[in-house]
Amino acid sequence: MKTPTVRSPVAALAVAALAATAPAWADPATASDSNAKSEDIGIVTGLAVGAAAGGPIGAMIGAAAGGLLGDRYHKERETRAALAAQLRQSEAERTRLATSVTALNGSLAESQTQGTQLEHTLAAVERIGMDVSFRTDDTAIKVEDMAPLLKLGALAAAVPGAKLRVAGFADPRGSPAHNEELSKQRAEAVAAALECGGLTPGRLIVEAHGASESDSAAGDLDAYALDRRVTVRLERPAPATSASAGVARAGGALPGGTP
Repeated sequence: MKTPTVRSPVAALAVAALAATAPAWADPATASDSNAKSEDIGIVTGLAVGAAAGGPIGAMIGAAAGGLLGDRYHKERETRAALAAQLRQSEAERTRLATSVTALNGSLAESQTQGTQLEHTLAAVERIGMDVSFRTDDTAIKVEDMAPLLKLGALAAAVPGAKLRVAGFADPRGSPAHNEELSKQRAEAVAAALECGGLTPGRLIVEAHGASESDSAAGDLDAYALDRRVTVRLERPAPATSASAGVARAGGALPGGTP
């Protein structure tokens, strides 16, 4: 008869403690310390269960076990939250890396395309040149020849190390001195137009040949028209051989030679 009397107050105490704690657990304003709250919930729950099962001793054991379970639950929840945060960070990093790889592939493809276009341009440049014709005893460039000369000057300026050889000629009529001067003035007029296109004077080779290369028959006016010209030819520097490059890097001379 004593046992029910002892158990009843303890159980009532546990229930009262649980009832007193429940409002605080449900109130969001007191949820700042989730670890303590979880542990308190476990203690109260263990206290109630232990009291109902084994009296005061059971209540104490239940409270201790409930506290441990509540703490364990809190730590597991924190671990899950930390893992979820790490997963989100990993996903964001993976997305960023994927975007970077895509951008890098795009830049590489663009560079390869530009390199191919440059190779094609340089291959075409090897064959670039033009002839400018002149009227009899005249050094003025025709209007229709100005635009091609400007474009040629700009193109040659864009090719590293390229030079333009400008050679003037005359038909065989007139004295050699006059034809020499005439061909020189024609070549200089063409060179000036190329400079306007962007080519520096240091990359121009200006020559005057007079009528020295004319093989026109006397009185052949059509052939004379071909003699009155200025030829423009692009010249690119020859690539250095491996031997000469090695000497340049070493700063010395070939074996048996002189510096």
